[in-house]
Amino acid sequence: MNVIVCIKQVPNTTNVQIDPENGRLKRDGVESTINPFDEYAIEEGVKIKERIGGKVSVVTMGPPQAESALREAVSKGIDEAVLVSDRAFGGADTLATSYTLSLAIKAIGYYDIIICGKQASDGDTAQVGPGIAEMLNIPHIAYVKKIEAVDDKLIRVERMMEDGYDLIESPVPVLLTVVKEINNPRVASLKGKMAAKKAVIKTLDAAAIGADIKKTGLNGSPTQVMKIFTPPKRVGGEKFVGKAQEVAAALVKRLSDIGII
Repeated sequence: MNVIVCIKQVPNTTNVQIDPENGRLKRDGVESTINPFDEYAIEEGVKIKERIGGKVSVVTMGPPQAESALREAVSKGIDEAVLVSDRAFGGADTLATSYTLSLAIKAIGYYDIIICGKQASDGDTAQVGPGIAEMLNIPHIAYVKKIEAVDDKLIRVERMMEDGYDLIESPVPVLLTVVKEINNPRVASLKGKMAAKKAVIKTLDAAAIGADIKKTGLNGSPTQVMKIFTPPKRVGGEKFVGKAQEVAAALVKRLSDIGII
C-alpha cells in the first residue's frame, strides 16, 4: 500500500504578519509550523502502513524553509519526504496549488491513497484536497472521521456530517481529507527524531514535475488577493443600570430612538 500525505507549512497562529506591499501573508523568515489538520493526515498515513504494510511519503509545496515541516513528518513515521519548491510557484491560489501538487504526486510515482488535512489554517478554503483529486481524475471523500476498512482495491470510511456520519465505500486510488476526530497524532520518538535529521529530502522544481509555468503561482491563479487588513476593534456598547422595570423602559426608549423598534 502506497500512501502519499500532502501537508502545508503555515505561519504560527501567534505570529501572523501581512506584507503591506502585496497584501499577502509573510512567510520568509516567519516562525512556521505544520498545518494542524495535516498532523492528523500524517498520523493516519502512518497508521495505515502499520495496519497493512507499505510505504508513506509526504509532500509539501513551499519555500526551502518548508523542509523543517517535512523532517518533522519523518520523525513521526513517514518514509520519504518531497519538497516542491520553485519561485514560479509563489503566490499560488488553491487552483494553482492543486495543479502543482497533482504534478508532484505523479512525479513521485504510484499511489493508492492520498491524504490531506481538511483545510489549512491560513486559508480555510478546504479546496486543495478535492482540487488535487479532480486533476488526478480519482475519487475523493471529504471530512473523513474514521477508516473502517482498507485494502488494495477498496476503502470504507465514515464521513462526518452535521447530524451524524455517512458510510462510504470507494475504489482505490482515492483521496481523503481528514478531520481531527480521526485520531490522536503521536509525539515523535527519539529514534524518529534521529531518522529525521539524517533523512534526504528530495526537491522538485517546475522543470522536474513538467509544470506549465502559465498554470503555476500568480500566473495560474484566477483568484487574486486585493487587500488583507485587520478589522477595527469593537467599541464598547451602552450599559443600562437600575431596577428591572427602569432598565426595560430605558432599553425600549433607546431602541425606539435609533429606529430599531
